[in-house]
Amino acid sequence: MNPVLLQRAKQASFLALSALLLSACGSSPIVVKDSGPRGPVDVSHIPDAVPRVEQRTKAGNKSPYTVLGKTYYVMPSAEGFRQEGDASWYGRKFHGRRTSNGEVYDMYGMTAAHKTLPIPSYVRVTNKRNGRSVVVRVNDRGPFHGGRIIDLTYTAASKLGFVNQGTAPVTVEVITPGQTLAATPAQSRFPSTPAQTVTASAQGAIPKAPAPKQSAGYQLPDNTFLQAGAFSSANAAAKVVDQIAQLTHYPVNIRQAPERDQLYRVRIGPISDNWELLQLRELLQKNRLPTPHVVYD
Repeated sequence: MNPVLLQRAKQASFLALSALLLSACGSSPIVVKDSGPRGPVDVSHIPDAVPRVEQRTKAGNKSPYTVLGKTYYVMPSAEGFRQEGDASWYGRKFHGRRTSNGEVYDMYGMTAAHKTLPIPSYVRVTNKRNGRSVVVRVNDRGPFHGGRIIDLTYTAASKLGFVNQGTAPVTVEVITPGQTLAATPAQSRFPSTPAQTVTASAQGAIPKAPAPKQSAGYQLPDNTFLQAGAFSSANAAAKVVDQIAQLTHYPVNIRQAPERDQLYRVRIGPISDNWELLQLRELLQKNRLPTPHVVYD
């Protein structure tokens, strides 16, 4: 099993067991929540994810895959997808860890985990209790417990108004890049409900949350590189380096690992932004250079 999925599944199993044990102490179930920031923060300045056309890769899209004995199949297309059920959120327990597609999870971003939607996908999530809606980018897998259909970041759950409750009934609708975001039926029923969290930060009562560079995710681990081929000849590798260097501002170097073999590996990076990585990969393909793959050094 993918180690990221296994880690999330183990955490889900632990939380479910803890909730069951605690619920035996009273007449009503007690939900064990993931933790958010150490103190109240304002997230109203963090923008929703903006849908845009992205190249779909193998990262995060293994199908089928199995978690906790259940097999899931990633949908070939997300177009027209709509789903109703319970949403949950995840925060500090996974903050800074890798998502299923290799990006770094940021609880202050506007991303989500879903079991079967293609990665990446953009969805509008509407809280059926209050009509609030957010747009998030799916870059992770889960949730794998409790019959929940989507896991949101702390920020997304805060904007939807269910951080304290832990879960909420929601409608999930896939958004195609360029699609006009019309009001949902829920929003029509609650015209006075704001789409973002109302906080006391206007009076200076609580601090603003640290906003990620891109609210839709894309942050990569510091040791992420693109490898554009492994060559037996130093001259051949140097020729590819010269060609790539004309197409990108990222460093392009030759790495040799004599303890393993005598190959000369052409590596680009480090690259910290997945959007830029995907654009560079597509650019190299268009220029008929070796198709690069991600490596961690």
